Amino acid sequence: MDFKKILVPTDGSEFTKYAVDIAIELAGLSNGKVTALFVLDRSIYTNSPMDTALVSVHDTLDKEGRYATKYVAEKARAAGVEVEEKLLEGTPAKAILQEAEAGGYDVIVMGTLGRTGISKLLMGSVAEKIVQNAKCPVMVAKSPAIAKE
Repeated sequence: MDFKKILVPTDGSEFTKYAVDIAIELAGLSNGKVTALFVLDRSIYTNSPMDTALVSVHDTLDKEGRYATKYVAEKARAAGVEVEEKLLEGTPAKAILQEAEAGGYDVIVMGTLGRTGISKLLMGSVAEKIVQNAKCPVMVAKSPAIAKE
């Protein structure tokens, strides 16, 4: 398989950093390009009126997203790998799947993202939804440090 277009969803957490490293290494081996994707989770504020507090939440998520994709971009550039940064709004799993298909990616490399406990129970695992529904291969990279816990 030739992995020239690699999609790396990130939420900026420790859960995704190992996947970022793997995606960059894979891109280096295949002379590919990495796209760092952050999804501003619209479900946090869709059922509420747009007041000042929600505008602040949106701004905070936007800043987190820019920080998360910048981290990937800096690591990729340091490794000599071409990189693109993208921020989308929506439900994370749905937005990732739509981007993967629309962008014609060869593979999605992702961590388990940051949902745990009750949030994971209620929302479901983003990685699980991607694995079940993606039309391209998906590599889920669980950080060795997290796996020990």
